[in-house]
Amino acid sequence: MKTYDGKRALVTGGTSGIGLSIARMLAAGGAGVMVTGRRESGLAAAREEGLIAVRGDATVKADIDALAERAGEELGGLDAVFLNAGVSHSGAFEATTEQDYDAVLGANTKGPYFTLQRLLPLLAEGSGVVLTTSVSNVLGQPDHTLYAASEAALRSMARTWSRELLPRGIRVNAVSPGPVDTGILRKSMPADVVDGLMAQFAEQIPMGRVGNPEEVARAALFLAFDATYTTGAELAVDGGGTQL
Repeated sequence: MKTYDGKRALVTGGTSGIGLSIARMLAAGGAGVMVTGRRESGLAAAREEGLIAVRGDATVKADIDALAERAGEELGGLDAVFLNAGVSHSGAFEATTEQDYDAVLGANTKGPYFTLQRLLPLLAEGSGVVLTTSVSNVLGQPDHTLYAASEAALRSMARTWSRELLPRGIRVNAVSPGPVDTGILRKSMPADVVDGLMAQFAEQIPMGRVGNPEEVARAALFLAFDATYTTGAELAVDGGGTQL
């Protein structure tokens, strides 16, 4: 018997990076897995791996409604939800625009908030919800005002939701990655530039290296299924960067 036989899970932002690693591990363990994404190329690749892939924007109510309907129809319910979709942002405070604010806070807080609200009727008793936040939620990094604020808000939601959903037996936790080489930067920058950035990140981490998506995925799966006496918690997966 596989680890996740009979389990049903949904991963937002599940066509690349950490989300895709979570989805792959779930599927390899026997779970039925639905993922979301916005790029058709990523969705097509996910379908080839046997994942149920749904195109949608988590800031658009119609897309969220359509996602919930498909999850109900094709999975029948959910044992785990991984709210992983989000965007990154860096820029000087003085140069930040209202459009920047709406885009970052919309993707990183509004999206997860209303996605979970809409999926709530599908969650089985004893299920787990895992939010992907960031160690930026506890760091004062220059030029990361919006991103850090959105991740801190998401971490706060994990606490409040965990209390509100306790009567239904639903646990809510957060996984907070530090520097992770998801491959996204390599699609938009020269390899030598990315390697230089990764080396800089590694110098700041006690473990002396950046992480990989699979390491974050394993932590998320632990919180969703194995951490049955844990709720409202945040698990930092950052090589000791915020702990040592």
